[in-house]
Amino acid sequence: MLWYMGVLEFSSFKSTSLDHFPIISPAMAIPVTSILLFTIIATLTSTPYFVQSSSDNNRIFSPCSDTTIQRSDGFTFGIAFAPRTSFFYNTSVQLSPCDRRLSLSSSSSQLSVFRPKVDEISLLTVNSTSLQPDSIGGYMVAFAGRKYAARSIPAFVANSTYIVTSFTLVMEFKKGRLQNLYWKRDGCSSCSGKSNFVCLNNQDCAIRTNSCKYRGGTVDCSIGIQLAFSGTDKYEAVFNSWYEVKNLRQYSLFGLYKNLKDSLTNQYNSFF
Repeated sequence: MLWYMGVLEFSSFKSTSLDHFPIISPAMAIPVTSILLFTIIATLTSTPYFVQSSSDNNRIFSPCSDTTIQRSDGFTFGIAFAPRTSFFYNTSVQLSPCDRRLSLSSSSSQLSVFRPKVDEISLLTVNSTSLQPDSIGGYMVAFAGRKYAARSIPAFVANSTYIVTSFTLVMEFKKGRLQNLYWKRDGCSSCSGKSNFVCLNNQDCAIRTNSCKYRGGTVDCSIGIQLAFSGTDKYEAVFNSWYEVKNLRQYSLFGLYKNLKDSLTNQYNSFF
């Protein structure tokens, strides 16, 4: 039997900047395992920081710094939210959000930073009270590194009509160095037959933006991202979490843990 103890962080900061954009608050990472057995520690803090476990040997905490990792390390990466064109230099070359040549600082972009445990399936969430993606450009890019910069392609999140709230992100490593980040899509099977969902481009389940609570509706439109790892660590140990996610694709981890996230968020809000 496998037990895993993870950390759920609520970081109540809004004006802190990383290089050239503000950080969204709060951002949450819920580590899970394929047997869905875990314990969560809720850390309430007024200062942005990441909790480092005794098995975490990675001392790099900025998403704009380079590192190599091994299993059980923490790994810090960012997700930037902005208009799609803001991620391209001279309208044609996509650069990392860490690159100052991009105009992210002038495009009302926002940033969420996470530090999941390497090779554990994690559910990352960004609270819709802190982020309204349709009002800041509607796209997101996951990224990490500077000299060895890696970034995903821009993924559509929302516009004035539709919002996508569930995503799967895979990080690919080679000998512990991040190589690529991929948004994985499996079509619209998870929302087939559900009248409140729309299938966008035969790949994303979306709901109408005016259904969201922050637009006066009744739906919690917090963004949920299932995260997994592939490739090898710096000792060439093979990561297995993406294989586990593929085997669990018939289940929605986001839906499974939504009630848990809501419960913990409500407990957090009751303190303030």
